[in-house]
Amino acid sequence: MRSARTWSARVAGGLCLALLPALSLSACTNAADWKASGGSDAFTGYDVSGIQPQDDIIAMLPEGALSDGVFDVAASTDYAPAEFLDTDGTAIGYDVDLTKAIAAVLGVDSTTHTAEFDSIIAAVGSKYDAGISSFTVTTERESAMDMISYINVGSRFNVASGNPEGVDPSDHLNLCGLTIGVQTGTAQEEAMNADSTACTDAGLPAISVRSYSSQSEATTGLVGHVVDAVYSDSTVAGYAVELTDGGVETIGEVEDALPQGIVLTKDNPEFNAAIQAAVQYLMDEGIWEEILDAWGIQDAALETAELNPNVEQ
Repeated sequence: MRSARTWSARVAGGLCLALLPALSLSACTNAADWKASGGSDAFTGYDVSGIQPQDDIIAMLPEGALSDGVFDVAASTDYAPAEFLDTDGTAIGYDVDLTKAIAAVLGVDSTTHTAEFDSIIAAVGSKYDAGISSFTVTTERESAMDMISYINVGSRFNVASGNPEGVDPSDHLNLCGLTIGVQTGTAQEEAMNADSTACTDAGLPAISVRSYSSQSEATTGLVGHVVDAVYSDSTVAGYAVELTDGGVETIGEVEDALPQGIVLTKDNPEFNAAIQAAVQYLMDEGIWEEILDAWGIQDAALETAELNPNVEQ
């Protein structure tokens, strides 16, 4: 996958996009500085108050589990729109909403704790009940932890609304001669540079790869027609459509998608089964898809909450 969070580190540079008014995007300097901005009507998440506790799933919990009435989850809150901080320092994002929804099914409250990404896995089962922080499912992680898949994330292109340049990413050789915006240090930047070489090897014009220090700057370049398209994480691409009020749109298919999963210790399979059942309930009821839709994310929701899915990395 071109944009997975690895066990040891995220893709260098992160992906930065802030909650801002329509067609007004401002850059941020560091992934850790992501904040939601805007007035009192700024979107802060999906309303889970209508989700009712499910007695049959609650009965699956082992004795003493969540006895304090709180589902404690760790997240690295610097990765919009999955998990980031609003202007009050409160964790928001679709992973945070999923945490709240799982807790609602289990009849408890939830707390999303901000933690360093690399520290989360080691603390699950002791300090935290789970890690829900855009963890790509890998065989290495599954060898140490249980993982419940819930979303597919890959890479995708954004273009200006109406696709005025007629960008067709179905074959990346179609991008030869175009200007493509990426964020510096990301796997998408590496992919576009490799594709540019493939263009010249085929006797076609190179891709002009324009690298930006933040994802918001790349999107601003797209809105201003400085670049013909932007290549980013599929979830970030969908979120940009919402932030620009349709000023940009996604095109093509999600590429190189891999599932992401909830991280749980292997020491408590009964607890894990209850979490899996809760996520499956949210999927079956359409709630998980509604959560993603609320954040501008389409076609990413999985239909099956699989325990330790078979992956090839």
